[in-house]
Amino acid sequence: MGNKKVFSTRVDEDCIKNLKHLAVDTSKSLGVLLEEAIQDLLKKYKRKPNQ
Repeated sequence: MGNKKVFSTRVDEDCIKNLKHLAVDTSKSLGVLLEEAIQDLLKKYKRKPNQ
């Protein structure tokens, strides 16, 4: 993926709580889960060529 940078933002408290539970359930770090979610979102909104 490349070099990592610090990125901070505000997130809904319940969303963070659920994400922490998911991290425990999947044995993945919050950072790994967030990167996975960001990659999925970027794929979802990826533009087709010539758009």
